[in-house]
Amino acid sequence: MHRKTIIVGSRSSKLALLQTEQVVQQLKLGYPHLVFHVEKIKTRGDRNRRTSLSRMKGQGIFVKELEEALLAGHIDMAVHSMKDVPTDIDTNFVIAAICMRIDARDAFVSKLYNNLGELPQGTNVGTGSERRSAQLKAVRPDIQILPLRGNIDTRVKKLYSGEFEGIIVAAAALHRMGWDNMISDYLPVDSFLPSAGQGALAIETRADDRKMYAVASSLNDEPARQCVQAERAFLRALGGGCRTPIAALGVIFENTLHLKGMVANSHGSKILKSETHGPPDKYQDIGNTLADSLLSVGAEELLTEREK
Repeated sequence: MHRKTIIVGSRSSKLALLQTEQVVQQLKLGYPHLVFHVEKIKTRGDRNRRTSLSRMKGQGIFVKELEEALLAGHIDMAVHSMKDVPTDIDTNFVIAAICMRIDARDAFVSKLYNNLGELPQGTNVGTGSERRSAQLKAVRPDIQILPLRGNIDTRVKKLYSGEFEGIIVAAAALHRMGWDNMISDYLPVDSFLPSAGQGALAIETRADDRKMYAVASSLNDEPARQCVQAERAFLRALGGGCRTPIAALGVIFENTLHLKGMVANSHGSKILKSETHGPPDKYQDIGNTLADSLLSVGAEELLTEREK
């Protein structure tokens, strides 16, 4: 008997393919009668590795081509890093599952130094994130921050070739690559809040494809979904994207969702933080409340300053 083949779209980077393969292996456990095939798709964000993310126009630079393939029926579902998914999704698509969230923290990687505190004044540190850059400037204004683009293996290669004394990347990326031993230090969330959705994977399907939605949604982790959706509600209420110096992290503890948020100017000279909490199923309200809290103390001014 012919078995149904499910085409799963993925970015073509080594990390993206590893993440997608992890999702596929989980799907196979629940649907052993189905065949899964991974289709590699190169996105605009992958093709252009020179322009800083903050200067690349448009939303979904790591997602759009996958959505186009979904809409055309070339793939049945797409696996994304949740932090790359725009907060406003086209009505043709739906996030069927938020799954497999691992370490949401940022990590410091260096050949010579164990942590940021050991870095000599004027040391070169690489990051391609305005959010990380702003928070790094706040704790070590004496450090020289240099732009760093490329996939995680490219970034690590640049460090070990001597271009930087240290780099800051997502801890989850290193974990999934099996490179835990490279991590010099985990950066504390009190000083380095992560991007909304960092460390989580998403499975996207067509909104009208109920069968694929049912398959993909079997991997949904409800606590992870509630935390990530609270973070994204916060981001949406502020009108920010994944490339702006906005950060958020939700954690469920004793049946309460605790959400922390941060907005900074690009220089890191002004950072606003706040936190709130509430029932996990009220994640949308929690995110909006946190955004209102920061807007009331000047967050809009910082966001407007960035756009000038």
